Amino acid sequence: MPNTESKGSRAATLAGLALAGLGATHFVKPELFEDLTKQAFPQDTRTYVYIDGGIETAIGLAFAARKTRRLAIIGLLGYGTYLAGNVVRNR
Repeated sequence: MPNTESKGSRAATLAGLALAGLGATHFVKPELFEDLTKQAFPQDTRTYVYIDGGIETAIGLAFAARKTRRLAIIGLLGYGTYLAGNVVRNR
């Protein structure tokens, strides 16, 4: 069975799985993310740690799958913009 997946595609799959794993870590060790999350969400920070973890897990899984990778990129750009806007707003 020939391998039709390119090295770039494998790297993207691994990157997506790494992002999904990082997102899942928000639920296992939320305290690791509180200081960073507090910059964007100074109130009810723990809730936003969990929300961010869910979003990162979903985007990572979508990025890992070749069929949903473009949608994941759009989601990642939107998510990054949303976080950056909250950091700027809460300075």
